[in-house]
Amino acid sequence: MELRRVVVTGLGTINPIGNNIAEYWENLKNGVSGSDKITHFDASKFKTQFACEVKNFDPMAHFDRKEVRKLDVYTQFALVAVKEAIEDAGFDLEAEDLTRAGVIWGSGIGGIKTFLDEVTGYANGDGTPRFSPFFIPKMISDIAAGHISMKYGFQGPNYGTVSACASSTHAMIDAMNYIRMGKADIFISGGSEASINEAGVGGFNSMQALSTNNDEYKEASRPFCKTRDGFVMGEGAGALILEEYEHAKKRGAKIYAEVVGGGMSGDAYHLTATHPEGRGAINAMKMALNDANMKPEDLDYINVHGTSTPVGDIPELRAVQSVFGEHAYKMNISSTKSMTGHLLGAAGSVEAIASILAITNSTVPPTINHREQDPEIDEKLNLTLHTAQKREIRAALSNTFGFGGHNASVILKSFTE
Repeated sequence: MELRRVVVTGLGTINPIGNNIAEYWENLKNGVSGSDKITHFDASKFKTQFACEVKNFDPMAHFDRKEVRKLDVYTQFALVAVKEAIEDAGFDLEAEDLTRAGVIWGSGIGGIKTFLDEVTGYANGDGTPRFSPFFIPKMISDIAAGHISMKYGFQGPNYGTVSACASSTHAMIDAMNYIRMGKADIFISGGSEASINEAGVGGFNSMQALSTNNDEYKEASRPFCKTRDGFVMGEGAGALILEEYEHAKKRGAKIYAEVVGGGMSGDAYHLTATHPEGRGAINAMKMALNDANMKPEDLDYINVHGTSTPVGDIPELRAVQSVFGEHAYKMNISSTKSMTGHLLGAAGSVEAIASILAITNSTVPPTINHREQDPEIDEKLNLTLHTAQKREIRAALSNTFGFGGHNASVILKSFTE
């Protein structure tokens, strides 16, 4: 059957360098670091004492007191980002057939703060179970999708995707495919995460996954740099409105970009480490190109996973060179995690938004904090170091890879009639 076209008509975000799309783009193109000392809890005894927190977020500015009690922070972030995206898309929801509108929302961990608070409260008590009736419905990783659908009345496919750091890219690809196949006309897609707390930081510290560069925390997220020592944890949400092209055209919607292909694979290799030669990443990127019916030379920019871990960055670049060959030297590559930190399950959506904004503004956001060339990285690759670069971007690819060997790649294309 002939697949329908899928376009992006609305964007929303709240993340460590922007509480809305305009602020996010301004700081992205200017290379602003979102890393700072942790304020969410006393981290003085932790190996890592810094993170990329969302700044100046007051839940009471968005929700009433009862709602705040019922919503974990990851769901609060989701609803804030979705509100901006819905308003940006300019829907008259009363005129829409909401049985043809769905929600697919990703989160790697969900309500870990709620879990931490409830279990700690029980452990510090006398053994009598005094759990909140909101404990389970605040914590579970699908509940953000549920809240979004209830708030806007979307009655189409509705669920959460959980695949670690690939979660929100998987959500986008699923939404794209539902629209392509005619099973829906509109999707709210994206992801959110709020894991900067004792359990989140302590857990990732114990795995030796986080940077411990407490003396240089502003520049600690340094993808591709020889001195990188782990990722910097981020938090927030990214929301995208995906819509069938004819439906968007009929209502006169503005169109940011077209979603043209997605690839998903498994490393089948290691619990947390990427395959050394980027086997799963290669498969995901090739699938995305095939799905989009595009050749490697049709792409101009890759927003890489690029977490700033010693073992992760090199295999991804090897995979890029394997897939793109000589064309890899003609593309721009950058890791916006150098600014936002790693938003875990929300990373894919926030970075897909960065890729879309790069396309619409003909500007590649930089990889900041790079200091020293890693001898294992081909110095001829254009990693867009230090400052943004102007160029026409016909199409961009965004990579996200998660613990468990989950890989997802999505291709976003400059929109043309």
